[in-house]
Amino acid sequence: MSSPSPLPSTMKAALMPRPGPPSVLEIATRPLPTLPSPSWLLIRTKATGLNRSELFTRQGHSPGITYPRILGIECTGIVAQTDDPSGTFPVGTPVATAMGGMGRQFDGGYAEYVAVPAAQCQKLDAEVVEKVGWEKIGAMPEMLQTAYGSLVKGLRVQRGEKLLIRGATTSVGLAAAGIVRGMGWGVHVVGTTRSRGKEELLKRCGVDEVIVDDGKLAEKVRVKGSGYEDGFDKVLELVGGDTLWDSLKCAKVGGIVCQTGIVSGKWTFDNFNPMEKIPTGVCLTVYAGGPGEFMETPLAEMAKLVSEGKMEIAIGKTLRLDQIVEAHELMESNKAGGKVVVLP
Repeated sequence: MSSPSPLPSTMKAALMPRPGPPSVLEIATRPLPTLPSPSWLLIRTKATGLNRSELFTRQGHSPGITYPRILGIECTGIVAQTDDPSGTFPVGTPVATAMGGMGRQFDGGYAEYVAVPAAQCQKLDAEVVEKVGWEKIGAMPEMLQTAYGSLVKGLRVQRGEKLLIRGATTSVGLAAAGIVRGMGWGVHVVGTTRSRGKEELLKRCGVDEVIVDDGKLAEKVRVKGSGYEDGFDKVLELVGGDTLWDSLKCAKVGGIVCQTGIVSGKWTFDNFNPMEKIPTGVCLTVYAGGPGEFMETPLAEMAKLVSEGKMEIAIGKTLRLDQIVEAHELMESNKAGGKVVVLP
């Protein structure tokens, strides 16, 4: 077992004793996690990004949860303990991890320490982490995995295409725009917002053109002279609910619409008739990545782009673990303006 110094026997964590509103989350002292096998790592948490899936779990929408549970499907930090004889992740290595049962099947990132399988951890460059800072590093794992996977696997974005991001001011929307610009994909990005006041933020993060969304976007863009009268090559749908039907009308024949986000909170549809709702020749898909997709995400490469100023990471607000209730209230309000990050 490798550990540079004695570890504490307990840690601070945000505990969910039962489903409920944000106020159900409580700060508690918990035993330090133990490693169930040599294939696991103990990470000292440096920063954790909040995710809407954690909001849904807190509300009681994730089946199979046992209580009490420490939420958090991702975290970033430093390896504090390892039993792995291969030396793949030495103590002190900066790492990022996401999903694979975190915060659901076993305790997650809302804590000072978290135990996770090494197979779902990515190494990070220590110099890049120091330059970027843990606050932004902590925002990256799940957000960039979701954005990157949606663009690459869900939409199969190609150079020269026109991409519409519906709900571009969400953390994933801002990240998607940043990836396209930072990685030099040569894609024209149009982003929607309900407020013209978000235009500067969107353009700073990589959006080329901003459209104010009144819910009837197809009527605005599918008109002669708009530049999009034939529709968009690809549409990333992050709002969900009934905006999906309008987003389908924004896509060209042969185009793809990928449903990734559901900030509307509407998960299902009544009386869904695909022959009526999906335009002829338009493809509808979804993206829901897992630990495999996270490991395929070039996280270290994108962190380097951030360190070089070639890619923007929009932080909505940074709070401490003691402020977890406020953090969930902010996330639930949809007013963060970027990723909500919690420091221990």
